[in-house]
Amino acid sequence: MQNNLVADATLVTNYIHGNEQAIEVLINRHKQRIFSFIYSKVYDRDITDDIFQDTFVKVIKTLKLGKYNEEGKFLPWVMRIAHNLIIDHFRKNNRMPKFSNTGDFNIFSVLHDNALDAEGSIIKDQVAHDIRRLIEELPDDQKEVLIMRMYNNMSFKEISEKTGVSINTALGRMRYALINMRKIIEKNNIILTN
Repeated sequence: MQNNLVADATLVTNYIHGNEQAIEVLINRHKQRIFSFIYSKVYDRDITDDIFQDTFVKVIKTLKLGKYNEEGKFLPWVMRIAHNLIIDHFRKNNRMPKFSNTGDFNIFSVLHDNALDAEGSIIKDQVAHDIRRLIEELPDDQKEVLIMRMYNNMSFKEISEKTGVSINTALGRMRYALINMRKIIEKNNIILTN
């Protein structure tokens, strides 16, 4: 049987059951797409190489630990791992802007504000719009705390006073809001970087 006729899910199963060659076929099959995706975010060959290697180290570790259960959606799963490693790379190199005091909600933007060109600015606006849509899906109590904290830059003490709940409750709601947003992002394979 030719390698290109074997489904990803079958190759994953074969690899998990000890066929080392199956992972090579998977890497070669998707190499170009994943490499291009990483490069389109970091614009640097060496960094792309590193993130690409790290992606497949993580893929192999996860498969070996038997923690893969993506029901045949191998490529989207690998892309998500690569995407998370790209975000980690930008965080490590302090290129991820923190929440700013301007009320500008751009945590997922990967460019410094002063480096934004017209296209970057459009993408940044789109990301901000997507995040606002995600926030709308949150339960009201979580949405309220998140908006007060992120958009109005209020302290948890101020949020506690304004909402009439304890600081711990406000913190808990914020935590659940972020967890729920992450779940929505993962469920819908949303990519919030440019």
